[in-house]
Amino acid sequence: MLMYPHFNPVALQVGPLAVHWYGLTYLAAFGLFMLLGTLRLRHEPYASMQGEQAWSRRDVEDILFYGVLGVVLGGRLGYCLFYKPAHYLSHPLEVFQVWNGGMSFHGGLLGVIVALVWFARVHRRPWLQVTDFVAPCVPTGLAAGRVGNFINGELWGRFSPPDLPWGMVFPQSGSMLPRHPSQIYQFLLEGLLLFVLLWLFARKPRRLGEVSAAFLIGYGVLRFTAEYFREPDAFLGLLSLGMSMGQWLCVPMVLGGVGLMAWARRSGR
Repeated sequence: MLMYPHFNPVALQVGPLAVHWYGLTYLAAFGLFMLLGTLRLRHEPYASMQGEQAWSRRDVEDILFYGVLGVVLGGRLGYCLFYKPAHYLSHPLEVFQVWNGGMSFHGGLLGVIVALVWFARVHRRPWLQVTDFVAPCVPTGLAAGRVGNFINGELWGRFSPPDLPWGMVFPQSGSMLPRHPSQIYQFLLEGLLLFVLLWLFARKPRRLGEVSAAFLIGYGVLRFTAEYFREPDAFLGLLSLGMSMGQWLCVPMVLGGVGLMAWARRSGR
């Protein structure tokens, strides 16, 4: 088994200013989005659009701006509502104490959806055309976030078999027994694997909404699977049917993706 290496969460200290690795992973995620978004402009149907419908690098920059707001606001509010609603209702000012941690992917997803609705309205573009553009550019950002989780030594996995070669001891978990390094599993599954599958799927012309549906299904299934190796939140534990909160939040994602895929293929747009 392996021992968690205990990274210093502060990457750079200049006087009172501390730059954290977790913050740098967010910057890496935004940079990767710009790079992939620029490459995405070469894919159909975006590459062949002309006139007022034409897509440009400025659109990618605007989407990033809207998306950052959606990720931060939605991720924080989602965590407060999905995971600790009673606590934050009793202590509403703590909602703004983001330095104490607490972000939810599913909340961030809802925030991004709202942000992209606003972008589509301002730029007069079909909303699903926008989400189809964005979807393949998202998983690398998720991968960067999981690297940040690992550096912070948080979101560790459930206990692993003693003979698992990559089982890892996380002393901060309060136990010296080996656990699954679930942050790495999620980095590989909902980060790298989902990116490769979505990028290859999106490179060919697809019906309106198909790429977005593939993201919802792919992320939902892969995150649902990874949750079997991730330690549930101590204050929640496992919920109905022995499923974690993360798994329950993936269920509507997958169902919504299946419904959207069926609609996209029937509409033929």
